[in-house]
Amino acid sequence: MKTHTTIAVVGGTGKSGQYLVKQLLQQNFALRLLVRDHAPIYLNDPKITVIRGDARDITAVKALVAGADAVISTIGQRGNDLPIFSAATANIIRAMQEQHIQRYLVTTGLSVNTLMDQKSPWVMQATDWMYAHYPQTTNDKQAEYELLQNTGLDWTLIRLPLIELTNDAPNVTASLIDCPSNKISAASLATFLIGQLSDNTFSRAAPFIASVA
Repeated sequence: MKTHTTIAVVGGTGKSGQYLVKQLLQQNFALRLLVRDHAPIYLNDPKITVIRGDARDITAVKALVAGADAVISTIGQRGNDLPIFSAATANIIRAMQEQHIQRYLVTTGLSVNTLMDQKSPWVMQATDWMYAHYPQTTNDKQAEYELLQNTGLDWTLIRLPLIELTNDAPNVTASLIDCPSNKISAASLATFLIGQLSDNTFSRAAPFIASVA
């Protein structure tokens, strides 16, 4: 698999995205970060190029991915905004195809369904709860998965349980059919994402991942 040295990141100032950015910097990757608001002071690192804009703006996304070797999105929903996931990924797909970038990693929730799933009762309950309480966002995440399936990109959609914002990094278990547990450490998630840059095990697939004791 191609060596990746410059990574474009969407959602890098979010709760889990900050752990990803920290680990990428520690491993000496060059970063291109899309930032909607003023860049936090911790982004003043010479390895970071900050691009101001919104992932729903194709011009901003094209500027973000220019010169990148791969793209990672940990984007989250903000307040009562319209769902952002499928629109952001549609723009990222378009920009990556135009600039001949292949590797795209994106995080999502347990509610996304695939034909391979054998969801356990608690995961099914969580999925049903999301559809009942957040139908627009949940349907949009499913639409994002459908978009990815119809591209030729080397994508991986990582389905997550509750994210614990901790630097503790227990081992991660992955499964294509069911979520292994009900939580994932943000530090473990970051480690997994970076590992997927050079691992094609889950190419064009949507694994669940979770922390295990």
